[in-house]
Amino acid sequence: MSSVSKPLQRVLSGFIRMHVLHHAEEGNLCGNWMIEELREHGYKISAGTLYPMLRTMERDGWIKSRLDKDGSRRRLYQITPSGRVALKEVRARLRELFREVGAHHDRKPAKQPLKSSKQR
Repeated sequence: MSSVSKPLQRVLSGFIRMHVLHHAEEGNLCGNWMIEELREHGYKISAGTLYPMLRTMERDGWIKSRLDKDGSRRRLYQITPSGRVALKEVRARLRELFREVGAHHDRKPAKQPLKSSKQR
């Protein structure tokens, strides 16, 4: 995410967490795969950004990790029950946001006069 400003990075990091939870719900994921998946959606994220994020999500109880059984050092992540609750809440809020933003985007904003404190 180095090609965007710091304030935008903070917003997009929430989107990345949602993306991780979504894929962790589908099944085990590994960090390198997640980096590639995010790149396909326009996020340029490094391992140095993603892995600390995954560790934080694990500390928060949203995902859990385990070493892959193939003997490699690869870590696999999957969603936890708390992560499912968080993802459900995120999806509900995302739907509401899309309704509001989409409705606002599709119509011309009505010009409303500004009310001064004397008019109230």
